[in-house]
Amino acid sequence: MTNRTLALLGRGYLGLILFFLYAPILVMAAMSFNASAFYQLPFSFSTEWYAKLWSNREILSAAGRSVWIACVVTVLATAAGTAASIALFRYDVPGKRVLQVLLFPPIAIPWLITGTAMLIFFFGIGIGRGTPAVIIGHVALALPYVIVVVTARLATFDATLEEAARSLGAGAWTVTMRVTVPWILPGIVAGGLFAFAVSFDQFVVSYFLSEPGDTTLPVLIYTSIRKGFTPEINAISTIIIAVSMGIMVLAARYSNFGGER
Repeated sequence: MTNRTLALLGRGYLGLILFFLYAPILVMAAMSFNASAFYQLPFSFSTEWYAKLWSNREILSAAGRSVWIACVVTVLATAAGTAASIALFRYDVPGKRVLQVLLFPPIAIPWLITGTAMLIFFFGIGIGRGTPAVIIGHVALALPYVIVVVTARLATFDATLEEAARSLGAGAWTVTMRVTVPWILPGIVAGGLFAFAVSFDQFVVSYFLSEPGDTTLPVLIYTSIRKGFTPEINAISTIIIAVSMGIMVLAARYSNFGGER
């Protein structure tokens, strides 16, 4: 085969992968503008389902609650994960390697098992189900992602910069905030985005720990599908995808994340 043929095959294969990934999303987005509630063809353009979405208090309340929980989880997990990463980077504490290895099982363990274990644990210590349990559970899931991402950024950090700052009279807090944090800021932002995504998209743990009638958006979508699917779910999903893609495009366009744009 010639190089041109191989290049065409590679592009065709990549095109098939992209089609496989994005075709269901495009169909869902298109059907959110279809006037038929049963996806009947021919396609009839309508914004009816978006109008009904804005009047559906249940979906809007669940979406607002998911965003609020995700924001709280992002702040807590990013702060705690960054502090843990800096501590593991600076100090050779006993069992450091073991602690670093233990970060990966929570990522690999199926969330069904994690959700069941959290439910039993929270009832055992008296927390039970509810928003506090959901937030704690999401923070526990998001922490390993933040620590791994920030630690990867710290691997490129020159520790002599901290030593130079200390030799000039800077205290520990000043060194951290004026030297270390600015350098690892791209990793902190990336870890925070991971934490937000993990929390906002989390279904299994939220399903186990949420109280009846006070659920997150993924749980509400699941229960709505069980009762009878409505194109309003397509509408809210399309909005979420559009916002997510918009944020990614803006971040790629206006941020260099520590390198050249």
